[in-house]
Amino acid sequence: MKNVLVVYYSQSGQLLEIAKNVTNNLDKSDEIEVSFYKIKPKDDFPFPWKSNTFFGIFPEAFKQIPIELTDLDNPILKKKYDLIILAYQVWYLTPSIPINSFLNNKIAQELFKDKPVITLIGARNMWIMAQEKVKKLLVKANAKLVGNIALVDKHMNHISVITIEKWMFLGKKKRYLGVFPLPGIADKDIKNSTRFGTIIKETLLHNNLDILQEKLNEKEAVKINPFMVLTDKRANMLFGKWANFISKKGKPNDPRRIKWIKLFSFYLKFAIWVLSPIVFIVYLLTYIPSIKRIEKDKAYYSSVQVK
Repeated sequence: MKNVLVVYYSQSGQLLEIAKNVTNNLDKSDEIEVSFYKIKPKDDFPFPWKSNTFFGIFPEAFKQIPIELTDLDNPILKKKYDLIILAYQVWYLTPSIPINSFLNNKIAQELFKDKPVITLIGARNMWIMAQEKVKKLLVKANAKLVGNIALVDKHMNHISVITIEKWMFLGKKKRYLGVFPLPGIADKDIKNSTRFGTIIKETLLHNNLDILQEKLNEKEAVKINPFMVLTDKRANMLFGKWANFISKKGKPNDPRRIKWIKLFSFYLKFAIWVLSPIVFIVYLLTYIPSIKRIEKDKAYYSSVQVK
């Protein structure tokens, strides 16, 4: 019998739905037992979000500052597993605060030690640099990354940012104004994610997880958008400056930093609506001279290698 643990944190329920679809074929097997563990912050984050709370967590989220968690004495964390699936969201180009907090906890590090791990990402569009941060946390825990699956919102950037914002602040997954598409990852993509479970099941039962990512990529588990890689890298540099600057103005809810959080929220919208199209034009103009680097990036970021 193979034991598989799914560790996740989900607010809207979308990520849990993805995880259940991916593990559906595993759960049906008489040779595999699948368990789920939801990370529980002591002071959980609200859903739907309030605008000031959503933007207010930015510095701590980006700087990967852990928070206190509960339910760490759960017996499910004491068992031995043959495979761990880490399902996570991306907050501010970084693994969500609950995920980061869990991976930095000693109990979690003991759980992950010497274990093969699959990362399962549900994101709007940019996840590359967040995955690099997760890789480092897994190395710190002495875990072995054997696979990655990234499901994203495939609508164009300026459409998805509107629909996701309405979903986060209203808490309802519906067509904004009755015209925009449903927010988040398409239902079709979520349902079709069961195909990844079939591959995971076969490689796990045959003790052949070393070829898992190769098999997953054949089914498009990871699709690298070179423009998003470029945007993600540049945004990380700018976010780092903002996060460090705002952190110096005080702790969360400190009145001294509220005006800077508001300014950051305006900058974020400016970056999406104005700077991003400019970066895309530069990307197109430099595409041909950058082909070798782009192909190298695509090969690396679609793998489980760690730089």
